[in-house]
Amino acid sequence: MRGDDFKQSKIFYYISPESRIPQDHPLRAMKAMVNKVLQELSPQFSKMYSSTGRPSIAPEKLLKALLLQVLYSIRSERLLVEQLDYNFLFRWFVGLAIDDPVWDHSSFSKNRDRLIASDSAVKFLKSIKAQAQRAGLLSDEHFTVDGSLIEAWASLKSFRPKGEPPADGSRNPEVNFHGEKRKNDTHASTTDPDARLYRKGKGKEARLYYAGHALMENRSGLAIGGRVTLATGSCEREAALKMVKDISGSRRKTVGSDKAYDHREYVQRLRQLNVSAHVAQKSRGSAIDGRTSRHEGYNVSQRIRKRVEEIFGWIKTVGLLRKTRHRGREKVNWIFLFTLGAYNLVRMRNLGVAMQP
Repeated sequence: MRGDDFKQSKIFYYISPESRIPQDHPLRAMKAMVNKVLQELSPQFSKMYSSTGRPSIAPEKLLKALLLQVLYSIRSERLLVEQLDYNFLFRWFVGLAIDDPVWDHSSFSKNRDRLIASDSAVKFLKSIKAQAQRAGLLSDEHFTVDGSLIEAWASLKSFRPKGEPPADGSRNPEVNFHGEKRKNDTHASTTDPDARLYRKGKGKEARLYYAGHALMENRSGLAIGGRVTLATGSCEREAALKMVKDISGSRRKTVGSDKAYDHREYVQRLRQLNVSAHVAQKSRGSAIDGRTSRHEGYNVSQRIRKRVEEIFGWIKTVGLLRKTRHRGREKVNWIFLFTLGAYNLVRMRNLGVAMQP
């Protein structure tokens, strides 16, 4: 029997977002973890705001909304606010009732900048790491480090000689840089001065980039550290040494990595930190000798280290960090660490530990 296409709406609806979300929805598990994180960050949030004046967007709701933007690959905050207006799932996750008004996108962006000015992303990542530690997911011995380029939100036309005024006052000026030698020492982007001109490899075009680095724990594949640096030839090794120093514990550790880290000074400095450098060997002039490669643990690290590519693959495709939407290293670093935290939430949910009390 054919149903009626009845279009008359009811005057009143008795419904809550909680009743519309399936019990096995992935966001339920992640919301439980996020609520624990935000409870720990609450004292820091209180210090960021004045006790008087007009109430702003609650930082807890703001962070949850930003997390949805990462998880659902929403390319702008304007679209995010639009989704919050009519999406029951998003309203439930953030904590908005059906009839609660949604914020203006410009107010959302200004309040987001307040969070970026703090170290909330670092503490967000550390709090998720602590939950993984309590769940028995993390070890304190075996790690992997890697880096990847993040394209800056700046055009090559903006890469001009330092101190030179813009070509003209138009939005998209005519710029002819063919035949001109452009280097980071003499040129800088007028749009994003922190971005650096970098070439991925031979035969590749040079673009404006940042460098993102992640430290992965080998047992669970979780990112336990990260940072964004300027894109230079030695940035990967320098960032790796800083992240390794932040690892707690006095036991001897191993850090796997690819051939880009096969550098004699880097390997020596790791040994001084009581860390075995399980670096993939170059075909010629490798800094890794039989003292390291003869152990079976070295071969295990070489197999496991490739899982770090899953982290960068996720944050670039789902997290939309193939090309950043922010300018300035501080903002790019904040959103990079926050996206690593979002990846960990997905990973921990898949490992089945999110709903533990």
